[in-house]
Amino acid sequence: MSLECQILAAFALDLLIGDPGWFPHPVRLIGAFAQLSEKPLRRLVVDPRLAGILAVCLVVGAAGLGAFILVKCAAWLHPAAGDAVSVLLLYTSFAARDLMRHSRRVYAALKNDDLAGARRCVGMLVGRDTEVLDEPGVIRATVESVAESTVDGVTAPIFFAAVAGPVGAIMYKAINTLDSTFGYKDDRYLLFGWASARLDDVANYVPARLTAPIIALAAAVSGFSPRQSIRIIMRDGRKHDSPNAGLSEAAVAGALGVQLGGVNYYSGEPCEGPRIGDPLRMLQRRDIIAANLLMLETSVFCLVL
Repeated sequence: MSLECQILAAFALDLLIGDPGWFPHPVRLIGAFAQLSEKPLRRLVVDPRLAGILAVCLVVGAAGLGAFILVKCAAWLHPAAGDAVSVLLLYTSFAARDLMRHSRRVYAALKNDDLAGARRCVGMLVGRDTEVLDEPGVIRATVESVAESTVDGVTAPIFFAAVAGPVGAIMYKAINTLDSTFGYKDDRYLLFGWASARLDDVANYVPARLTAPIIALAAAVSGFSPRQSIRIIMRDGRKHDSPNAGLSEAAVAGALGVQLGGVNYYSGEPCEGPRIGDPLRMLQRRDIIAANLLMLETSVFCLVL
């Protein structure tokens, strides 16, 4: 089976079943391994930044080597087994179904006028304080999460799968997981997580810049505003603290004609973020569905291109 067919089959599998929970998902295994490696590496290496660099090398290297061995051993047994393992590994690198599932739970709660439930559901998507969010704040958090996760949950895995097959996709997910585990700017991880955060920025640099204009293309297909999307990408795409996250957020904000960003609360403390897009109208519940539609169409375009 060609790599292209493997990627298509894996993406279709993700759309059909997502993450069933009982499946031994590599991301959970990678995350557990990363957490287990932290204490020994901190004891072994005095400099926390160097210890963090070693953690990146260890976790990403182990993930890539493990994927390579699995594929080769399966292919040695039978070529069809090698193809099957490749498809399964690629499938675990995609998160489109889970992203839609979590965001639609927010939408369903809001549709039932259950703001407390919507806050709990959006807490599965974002790290900010959610108990203080009003309905527009819940919608904004959900749309921002879908926009940002379009890259690291769908288009970046497609990119690395196309470049380096299942091994590349799994190594990318290891990088992404390390950033989620260690990439914080608090006292504990400012130095130890430095390498994880920087490598995640580097890994997402090209996919994020490919994804933003594709979102604008998807906007044209789905009846939104591609011109506004491109304009906001050019104007606001680099306002975000992350060199990559702002691009997809800007593309979605422009396409929908809404403003994202602003004040978020973390551990009770306000954090003023950049405002992305123009507030041509108030955020509405249907924007969650629209963001999902843009994510799906963008994914399809990436697969085709």
